[in-house]
Amino acid sequence: MTVEQKLNKMGFTLPEPPQRGGVYIPIKKFGGKFAYASGFGPAMENASFPLGKLGKEVSLEEGRKAAQLCVLNLLAALKSTVGDLDRVKSFVKILAFVSSESDFYQQPQVANGASQLLCDLFGEDAGLAARSAIGVNVLPGNIPVEVEALIELKD
Repeated sequence: MTVEQKLNKMGFTLPEPPQRGGVYIPIKKFGGKFAYASGFGPAMENASFPLGKLGKEVSLEEGRKAAQLCVLNLLAALKSTVGDLDRVKSFVKILAFVSSESDFYQQPQVANGASQLLCDLFGEDAGLAARSAIGVNVLPGNIPVEVEALIELKD
């Protein structure tokens, strides 16, 4: 079963790749077999998520779901760049930024939404990555979560 078939079976649809929001490249291939994904937020057509900070306007479960939406946007951009998500050999590193109140300490649990989706789609060997989950004061557009990744591609 392909990654996109798994995605559909799980009830997700790969969105159109998000438009660039500035002077950067969404996915940068390098070293012949690696791709670095810029930070992706949860915004997409036909998907709602709350704006604001975890620990205030956004619940832990809403944050996990927003992290999943970030991954869907990342995967859409990755597919647009490499042509096929089955070219992914492994996710090497995930970095999740979580807009948080100063007394919210569950950034790793929010990031689990992104990590679990990658494991479900690519399997633990390829989907389970090194990871950091960082609490930040604010993110662009008041989004609650942003996710970036380092990906190893198959030859």
